[in-house]
Amino acid sequence: MQLQHAVNNVFTQLSLSLDQLTPEQYIQPCANLSDSTIGQHVRHIIEMFQCLENGYNTGVVNYENRKRDRAIETDKYLAIDLLGTISRDLQRDDRSLVLEGVYDDDSTELMQFKTNYYREIVYNLEHTIHHMALIRVGLKELKDLELPEGFGLASATIKYKKSCAQ
Repeated sequence: MQLQHAVNNVFTQLSLSLDQLTPEQYIQPCANLSDSTIGQHVRHIIEMFQCLENGYNTGVVNYENRKRDRAIETDKYLAIDLLGTISRDLQRDDRSLVLEGVYDDDSTELMQFKTNYYREIVYNLEHTIHHMALIRVGLKELKDLELPEGFGLASATIKYKKSCAQ
């Protein structure tokens, strides 16, 4: 599936970048990220995909019910393993799902929307790229890393930049 290939490419970029960090750098607060860590952003990416995978089985996806597992945000090797597992497990058939959540800070009303598995993979892919753009800022603060071309850029942005260069 082309969608799984796109997620795999982004996860590979992220994993290769994490490989270049020491365990201490993975958990070091970054001033440019409001003192959040690279690990916290990676955990967030992973847990969003985990919510989707859990929702595939139940038919209901609720991203607010993330575990917020400190082990993922403090152990870069666990995070890298989980990125690989998620990427491999995305080979499921599309199916209808319900997205639910409370989307207003001043409300407790649970809202529900019709969606589907592939649409939520696209959402998570775009969400991952957004967080990778933030991670890029944190990585530049921590260490002079060789980042893959396009790290933290949407595919539409990459295509647009290529067309402008011609």
